Amino acid sequence: MGALRKRSLVVAGHSTSLALEPEFWNALEDAAEARSVTLVRLLADIDETRSGRSLASACRVAALKFAAEAPPKASKAG
Repeated sequence: MGALRKRSLVVAGHSTSLALEPEFWNALEDAAEARSVTLVRLLADIDETRSGRSLASACRVAALKFAAEAPPKASKAG
């Protein structure tokens, strides 16, 4: 996995910084798109249900769950 990529966001009315590997950011962006919500909205939902985990940890778990549930992407055959 790549180096951490840090983003500054406002989640549920609070400014925060979140550092995740690019692969997790990509999975979360895919999850938000699949649910027709913004990335910030998805992160707010994760924040509301994280049960004592850090937000970064909860986001990684959510990204893994999404990846496991998502249908395979069509390959780009050229």
